[in-house]
This record gives sequence, structure tokens and C-alpha cells, in this order.
Amino acid sequence: MGAPAGHGVVRCGKGGLSASRVLHSTAPVGSTCLPGLFIGGASEGCPAPADALTCPRPRKAPGPLPCPAAAIKQKECRVSLHAIDPDIARAIDGEMQRQREHLTLVASENHCPPAVREAVGSVMTDKYAEGYPGARYYGGCERVDDAEGLAVERITHLFGAEHGNVQPHSGSQANMAVYMAMLGPGAQVLGMSLAHGGHLTHGHPRSFSGQLYEAASYGVDRETGLIDYDQVRRLAQQHNPALIIAGSSAYSRTIDFGQFGAIAEEVGAYLLADIAHIAGLVAAGLHPSPIPHADLITGTTHKTLRGPRGGFILSRQKHAHSIDSAVMPGIQGGPMMHVIAGKAVCFKLAATPEFRQYQTQVLANARAMADELAGAGFSLVSGGTDNHMLMVDLTENGLSGIEAQNVLARAHITLNKNAIPYDRRKPSEGSGIRIGTPAVTTRGLTEPDVRQVARWIAEILLAPDPAKAADALKPQVLDLCERFPIP
Repeated sequence: MGAPAGHGVVRCGKGGLSASRVLHSTAPVGSTCLPGLFIGGASEGCPAPADALTCPRPRKAPGPLPCPAAAIKQKECRVSLHAIDPDIARAIDGEMQRQREHLTLVASENHCPPAVREAVGSVMTDKYAEGYPGARYYGGCERVDDAEGLAVERITHLFGAEHGNVQPHSGSQANMAVYMAMLGPGAQVLGMSLAHGGHLTHGHPRSFSGQLYEAASYGVDRETGLIDYDQVRRLAQQHNPALIIAGSSAYSRTIDFGQFGAIAEEVGAYLLADIAHIAGLVAAGLHPSPIPHADLITGTTHKTLRGPRGGFILSRQKHAHSIDSAVMPGIQGGPMMHVIAGKAVCFKLAATPEFRQYQTQVLANARAMADELAGAGFSLVSGGTDNHMLMVDLTENGLSGIEAQNVLARAHITLNKNAIPYDRRKPSEGSGIRIGTPAVTTRGLTEPDVRQVARWIAEILLAPDPAKAADALKPQVLDLCERFPIP
């Protein structure tokens, strides 16, 4: 059933065409093609979309033009996301505009290179590939096997690891897989307290790690703000954990994986190094590597590594089978092959001299911001930073973390509230803010630029009317964003 002559509308709906029949129908050039049909989304019984597009650029010679299949192939007729789903298109466009017009100082965020986005937006999203390269449960996996093989080869070379698994969808799932692989239910674990800079998956009672396992927590020294390794040793001897987690999500100093390794060996525990935040610094050789000391390493690809959102696991070869089995079929089914392709690109870029230069600038920018804020009278947890982030204690400034986050957002400066060690406020408020430099460094900001940003932050937070100060400084922030566009 086609459109009446001269009408040029191909419809899908009850009593209309199925998707397979539509793909073989024809309509005159300049006819109206319903958007859903272009992507194979129309099916028998589906309602016809209310909006439709007109095929542009009619040919000089009259004649039928297959629509939509040939129209797409010949690029005579294009249907964009804006036409098919304008609501989602507006959300994406709005996010693009937000990123362009805001300075991102969230320590766990970055702007990944266009090549990574291209890989993640590729046809590999269509391929189901349960299993591992050479041992899939589906046919047609030759090309995705190539991509995953490259990703594993590149990450193991990048970090000097014996084995790598790039299938975890996130850092949390990477951690869960390690727990599942190495521990039995109810096993004792020892990790950094969330209140002192750790992560939910390091034993917090609201996380699987605190619900399925017995968890004890270490913290930082009240005076120095540094990890108390003597406390770690005492707790390890007291609780005899099967697994010790060395890593953090809000700790601005170098982690001594050597000390953690020695403590783990003393009590017969596995050592898991969670390098989600510092993976890029480790890859660039700017933070000590856990490889010589840890049995297992987990991380994410979207923070300092500047790749797509996702996780990974590195391990010694003797744990490879346990880790791979824990990821699939243990906690996941089919991997996201488009994301794995993006991870492979990320690992290739991370092995370049340019990436090391970038990480060097990330550190320089963090130290410059810390110096500027300390000079303005702000208290920094641990007194400064050794990595990509700094923790600002607002206890003496009369603002909560959430208040600071919200007022800085008025000036288009984006960061996050954060609890500080020994915080008296509830976590939803926090007494501090966490500032990270990976994203602004990707935009090209250097020390003079981030010092200016730090001065703006100080001017806003110390003003008698912070909201008024934020509104006044917003044009300058927008000007800086325009001078340093995102990739």
C-alpha cells in the first residue's frame, strides 16, 4: 500500500505498511517521509509520528526515488535526531551549550577527544558480544574482537600489567567484580572511609561492599589530613581482612601503595588499588604505580584518562580467569562494544608524549589553584595537593558545601560539594568543595588562567552577597569559556 499519486506520504500504522514493506516502497522526489521509517523504527501497528520531513533537493529529471532506503544511501533525504526526537535533541544541545559556557571543575569529569566520541557513537553499539575475544556466544564478532583485543593490549602495555579486562561498565562494577572473584560472602575487607575521602564501594553500609561483606574503615589524621598508615596497620592486624583497598575519591595527596602492599602482605590479604581518579597520572608516570605492590587494580577511563565512561581491571596473570569469570557471567552479560572501542582509542592516546604533557599541566594547574586559594585565606584539607584535585574546607567561611556549589554555579563555575574529614555537617550539605583541573586543562587553561578562576571563586565566596558577586563575574567566566573552547 503506497501513498496516492501526487500525495507523497508513506504512512505506518494499523492497516498501513510494515517496516519491511516500507523499505521497498517508492515515493516521488520531494515527498514527505515519516521520520520513524528512516531508522527502521516503524513497525506494523505503530502510530505514525505527527511530524514529517520533506525530501530536499529534487532532481532535475523526474522519476521515482526509493524512499527511505535509497534516499539514505544517496543522502538525498536526511532525518536527524532533532526531527525524530526533538525533546532528546534539545536535552543534548542544552548539555553541549552548558559544557561550552561553564568551567568544569568537577574532579571526576573531563572532555574526551572527538576521536573517542566518534568510536563510542559508532555501529559497534549494535553488536552483542557476550564472552571474550575468540570465545563469544554469538557469531559475527570478528571486528569487535579486534577492538577489544586492541583495548586489552594497549591498557596492559600502558600500565605494565600482566592481565587486563576492559568490559566493566563502570568503576563500581569493576570493584564488584574483584570482590566476587577474590572473596566469599561475608569476607572481611578494609577500605578508606567515605567520610574521609574513600568511595562507596570501599565498604560503605549503603553499598554492596558493606552489605555483602564485613567492612572496616581507615581514615586520615585529624591534624595533617594525610592517610594514617599506622592506623591502617592496626586495623589490618585487628580485623585480619581478606582484602585491603587502597584508593580514594576525594584525597589530594600521593597514595603510598608500597606501604599498603607491605601491610597486606603482613596479614595475608589481597591488595586492591583503586586508581579511578589518578589513572591518567599513573599512566603518565606522574604518580607512583601500584603495579609492583597490588594484586588487583581497578579504575575508570573517563576521569584523568580522558576517555569514555567506563571501568577496567588489571591483575596478575594468576588471577586472570577468576577476574574474567566474575565480570562475565558473574555480574555482566554483553559488553558495550562501542564503549570498548572508545576505551581502545583512549589508551592509545594515553601512551603519547602529548598526554604526559597534558597530565603535567593538570598537576601544575591544581597546585596553582591551591596556592591562590590558600593565599586568599581558605583552608585546604592536608594543606595542598599532589594530584589533580584539591579539597577546600569552608568551615571557617560560614558557607556549607552545597551553598558554595550553588552560588558558584550562578557564575557558570561547576564543581561539587564534598564532606571533609571529621565533618559535622550531613553529607547532603558538606563543609567543603572538591575542585579538579582535568577538564579545564583539556580546554587549554594554564596556571595564569586557573589562578584567575581561583580568584573569582574567592571573590564570590568571600563576598558579603555571594550571589550578587557571582552574577557580576559571570560575563568574565563566559569570556574565558569562549577563549578556551572544549574539543
